[in-house]
Amino acid sequence: MNYCEVQKIAKQTMTFITSQIKVGMSLLELRQLAESKMNKLGATSFWYWDIGAFVFSGEETTLSVSGKHYQTADKLINADDIITVDLSPQVNEFWGDYARTIIVENGVVINDIIKISNPEWKSGLLMEDKLHSELLSFAKPETTFEELYFHMNEFIVSNGYINLDFMGNLGHSIVTKKDDRIYIEKGNNATLGSVKYFTFEPHIAVIGSKFGFKKENIYHFKNSKLTEI
Repeated sequence: MNYCEVQKIAKQTMTFITSQIKVGMSLLELRQLAESKMNKLGATSFWYWDIGAFVFSGEETTLSVSGKHYQTADKLINADDIITVDLSPQVNEFWGDYARTIIVENGVVINDIIKISNPEWKSGLLMEDKLHSELLSFAKPETTFEELYFHMNEFIVSNGYINLDFMGNLGHSIVTKKDDRIYIEKGNNATLGSVKYFTFEPHIAVIGSKFGFKKENIYHFKNSKLTEI
């Protein structure tokens, strides 16, 4: 088992739960479905506060809370809804970390961003793709976590969005103990190339909006080129 294989568990789980989402399903049911699927695929634990799936919907997609205080809301999925799912599978010392915002319109999950009718939701998901593309073009092994923090936050603001993360960061290193993580934050002068893997997980919203968006991948450098695992 390695990081790529554990991240594959997260990706396969996201694909599975997206296919199972239905109007009237509770967020707790969705969380349990995700955690059960990760276990079936080989996850032996969940590294972030023993929670395998953080699930938010509607106006709660703007919430950014520590896993220490997270509780799955007593809510049902609506015919038109926005849902964020953040997965944290673990196998032995290896982690996965993967998040997506899912759009439901007229009772159906819309997998193609271009086909999303709600203009704000469509723009938010397109902006997330834009941020990850910017990361791939900007980040080099010698780039520091702080430099990436300032560059990407300026990019977010210049595009009319705000960073919703409760700590203000945009991701973290992947380690074996969660307390050993270092973050994409101000004051962190470690280089990206000094860690084996790191996440990029901008949690954004338009200023004053009720809805937030999140997309998280794990990245590493392969022959000095940043690559998603």
